Amino acid sequence: MDRQLIAKTLESRGLKKTDFAKALGIPNSAVTALLKGDRLLKAEEVVKAKRFLGLDTVPLKGFVGAGANTVFFELPDSAVDRVPAPDDATDKTVAVEIRGDSLGAPFDRWLVYYDDVHRPVTRMLFNKLCVVGLSDGRILIKKLVPAKQKGLFHLIPTQGETIMDVPVEWAAMVKGMRPRP
Repeated sequence: MDRQLIAKTLESRGLKKTDFAKALGIPNSAVTALLKGDRLLKAEEVVKAKRFLGLDTVPLKGFVGAGANTVFFELPDSAVDRVPAPDDATDKTVAVEIRGDSLGAPFDRWLVYYDDVHRPVTRMLFNKLCVVGLSDGRILIKKLVPAKQKGLFHLIPTQGETIMDVPVEWAAMVKGMRPRP
């Protein structure tokens, strides 16, 4: 785990370094050394650290289905559930669950992780698989391609028809996917 992520999470969640040391079973001085970059977490400490910092799970923000069958909670503190975090989770990582065959039948009930939401969409997302928020409220998982007209995009599916020339409110590159346990 990155020491900057640990420090940021401790601070943002109002957690005490002494409680962190206790949860890991290490002296306070070891936490100080860790935060300075003079010490690394041992493998057995990583699981304890993630649990203490709340980085072992991430918020499930909603369900993404084919077409308009989307349930999504965009409010900052809203979540449907919490699901296991990917190994590279940050304090901004969230997930949505695929419902149905919008990405293909094998991906029904899979979790899709993302954490870097761009409002407005930036070039770094072009030609990437993204979680995409449309102005009509739909949340889709599509490859994002700029259209000829500025501000509009083509949304390329893994199967089915391309959605042409739509405005996109926000987008985030898919960080990872895995079946829901």
